[in-house]
Amino acid sequence: MKNKNYLYGLLLYGFIAGFTSPVSAEIRQCDKEFISSDDSRIVYMGRISRSIPHIVRFTYPGVSILANFEGTSLQMKAKPGSGAFMVEVDDELPYRINFAENDSIQTLAEGLPEGIHRIRIMYAIEGYELKPAFKGFYLDKGCRLDEAPVLPERRIEFIGNSITCGYGVESENPSDPFTYETENHFYTYAARTARALKAQHLVVARSGIGVYRNYGAPRSGSKDCMPAMYEQVLFTDSTELWDHTLYTPDVVCINLGTNDTSLDNYDMNLLTEGYRSFVKKLRAVYPHAKLVLLTGSMMNGKPLDDVKKAMDAVVGEMNSQGDKEIYRFDMSPQTGSLGIGASYHPSMRQHQKMASELTAFLKKLMKW
Repeated sequence: MKNKNYLYGLLLYGFIAGFTSPVSAEIRQCDKEFISSDDSRIVYMGRISRSIPHIVRFTYPGVSILANFEGTSLQMKAKPGSGAFMVEVDDELPYRINFAENDSIQTLAEGLPEGIHRIRIMYAIEGYELKPAFKGFYLDKGCRLDEAPVLPERRIEFIGNSITCGYGVESENPSDPFTYETENHFYTYAARTARALKAQHLVVARSGIGVYRNYGAPRSGSKDCMPAMYEQVLFTDSTELWDHTLYTPDVVCINLGTNDTSLDNYDMNLLTEGYRSFVKKLRAVYPHAKLVLLTGSMMNGKPLDDVKKAMDAVVGEMNSQGDKEIYRFDMSPQTGSLGIGASYHPSMRQHQKMASELTAFLKKLMKW
């Protein structure tokens, strides 16, 4: 009896104190309506895995979760340690939340007026180490999800490295090391361009990756470069391959080459062949999409010239062989006038400039 009372006292104390363990969080949801992540009224944008029932997993930045919900509040349930998300409720300003190691539930909104509201959640960082998972929403008791949101018809795919991920974008100190706290895909040229063009966007990107050689890798190249990893749903899992029929882009933007030319240890022939084989692979996957090879904005000097030369050669070859839907575009190299992000990555203002340039180019190219 003494032991039972002692345990009861501990549980009661924990409940009153409001400690944030997953168990206590679940107890406090008894007056809520739980909506599982596999509900058909929840819409996803980006590469996701549904291989585990009632759980949606992803590793690439930019994966988005959208829904319309009824009620005055909304909570999100995810795997503890999933990392950072950007949240937009109705037309309010976006804000950042984080699922730390002891967080399984986060409040996204409360005190809203009665009625139907919109929620859009974007994974802000790279998840290949954290292995994030979304489990569902908690709504007010008696409330429900409304009809599923309708996504824009326009579709863009972005393939890239740390620049596309948003490495260091929330820092303006080039001496800062990499941290998840300063990475945020929401503020990248890719996400900004998609928003400006009112388009869906899907991201396949990872820091340090190249078209033939990852950062610091041997001159001969890397086995886990982008073409080798491209088909995977989750960056860390080679067993589950992406079904390309789930998302057919109108245009694919490829921003690689920065890591290939890193440390001045690259082979021009291998670099050119890397672009050539990857472009042919993308053309086979997307026979009708426009493909755009990009530069920007961390390279300068000989590496930039060599990457341009390799891409120009491949585009010229493909055009001469009858494929006229492969293009080139160069975003402005950073000079420091707009600040520099962590580890000399583009700052938030530099990303805005890149987005403005790319938006204008795509708007003309796609007649959007």
